Amino acid sequence: MMNLIIGGLGRCFILMIFVCTISLLNIESAYAQAEPAANPETSDSSREASNSSTEKENLIPINGIPGLPALTVTTQPDGSQEYTVTLQILAIMTAFTFIPAILMMMTSFTRIIIVFAILRQALGLQQSPSNQILIGLSLFMTFFIMSPVFEEIHINAIQPYINEEIGSRQAVTNIAEPMHKFMMSQTRESDIKLFLDIGGYESVASPEEIPFTVLVPAFVTSELKTAFQIGFIIFIPFLVIDLVVASVLMAMGMMMLSPLIISLPFKIMLFVLVDGWALIIGSLAASFGL
Repeated sequence: MMNLIIGGLGRCFILMIFVCTISLLNIESAYAQAEPAANPETSDSSREASNSSTEKENLIPINGIPGLPALTVTTQPDGSQEYTVTLQILAIMTAFTFIPAILMMMTSFTRIIIVFAILRQALGLQQSPSNQILIGLSLFMTFFIMSPVFEEIHINAIQPYINEEIGSRQAVTNIAEPMHKFMMSQTRESDIKLFLDIGGYESVASPEEIPFTVLVPAFVTSELKTAFQIGFIIFIPFLVIDLVVASVLMAMGMMMLSPLIISLPFKIMLFVLVDGWALIIGSLAASFGL
């Protein structure tokens, strides 16, 4: 959380430097236009004479220097309010710091990365595949699974807002609706009821009325349950191989030899023969209804 706050403050500081730089450039350009051009052919005596005659003219104040407006609020016909571009950029850059949290807590990323981590542990591999590979594969699978939701957001919210067909408030509403629908389809009713009871909320009439303050933690809890259920099913065949290898070594009297060293090649061979990556990825995609 501190990293998110520090990142947001850093972006705000950069934006303030950018605004100040533009204002200074405007000031310099205005003063440059106000200064009289020097004539190289004029002698020193004529310059002194002209200085005394034009002294009053030089005392004329410079007109107001244009700058960036600090705050401008415009009311749209639909009742929503549009703020100045400076504040919009500041809000967008601050919102960027919450993208990692949104990606992990409101998409399919959590389930995918947990299943991959359990799979690596079941195989007995510590660093292969590496964390970077698992996270990268999880990200691309998340974009693949969430592509219908992102496409709906692009059509109903982003493009109309860019074309100035809807206001910012309506755009946020159009973004929230597909995300709410996706999370509701993947969340258990028992988890939603749990957080409704914890928060002291009254019973809702329809699923669309469930607030995000209840839906997001319920969705994450449900994703954790589903990920561990899938991980348990993945773990069973590799556990059987470990038990068989351990029993054979005990029968042969090789108690000092670690069963993991012997069982690892067999587990890798089994995973490759059954095309394990395709099965895991296909099962994960199917668990989201694809």
